[in-house]
Amino acid sequence: MSKIDQLHNRNKHRGMYDFESLIASYPELGRYVTQNKYGNLSVDFSDPRVVKALNKALLIHFYGIESWDIPNGSLCPPIPGRADYIHHIADIVEERGEGVRCLDIGVGANCIYPIVGSVEYGWSFVGSDINSLSLENAQKIVDSNDCIRDRVELRLQPNRESIFAGLIRADDRFDITICNPPFHDSAQSAERGSLRKLRNLRGQKPKGVTLNFGGNSNELWCEGGEIEFLTKMIRESRDYAKQCKWFTTLVSKEDNLNRLRHELDRQGVADHKVIEMTHGNKTTRILVWRF
Repeated sequence: MSKIDQLHNRNKHRGMYDFESLIASYPELGRYVTQNKYGNLSVDFSDPRVVKALNKALLIHFYGIESWDIPNGSLCPPIPGRADYIHHIADIVEERGEGVRCLDIGVGANCIYPIVGSVEYGWSFVGSDINSLSLENAQKIVDSNDCIRDRVELRLQPNRESIFAGLIRADDRFDITICNPPFHDSAQSAERGSLRKLRNLRGQKPKGVTLNFGGNSNELWCEGGEIEFLTKMIRESRDYAKQCKWFTTLVSKEDNLNRLRHELDRQGVADHKVIEMTHGNKTTRILVWRF
């Protein structure tokens, strides 16, 4: 079984990419598709233009998103992995349809999680971000696609030092929260991570740093990195235990799990677990808790 087949069994992106079908849905992708040394159709995943074109094709073909674009430099995430997160939390929520409400911390300019969650399950979303320009672009995506227009609300987090405080309103109720946190603690750390990724993709040492999936400062790094961000999130979540049934986040670094579990215990959570996800050469985890 290939690593891509380790995706959730409801994930539409299991198996190899069907480039012929994707090109039929989005002909522009055809400019980047070539035959690899094994005789299979493929693309250069180290090229940010290719990643963006592939995302557009996937969104059109599988989710009916006809209008989607992001500013240069914004995070352009691999959609199969993002979809996997949504399918796994759907197992936790155990509900479908408009009654489910999800809070996306750090929705970004790409709006991927609300797209997948609303199209696949009919959920409604509140997407938050500290970057007003990212929210402006996400709003354009929402306004331009009928299938998500009435299901996604976007909010600016006014305090860069807070996660939930100042964002969740007194009358808000959420079934689940999700987050793709900034994994690095500095720009230099993010660059080193990109170099490793490009080395894996190209099979050789890259001459320069090119973020094939993009990402600006608040998307890729923050002071203290992933561990400090998520420790703060866990502490704040206690104050919103009556308004959110489940809290979840991605955790990139396995070494951080013990410290995060310790913080969960300190905050008195009633239940928590870790769900491991593998896509391609990358393994990440979903940390789940409730009070």
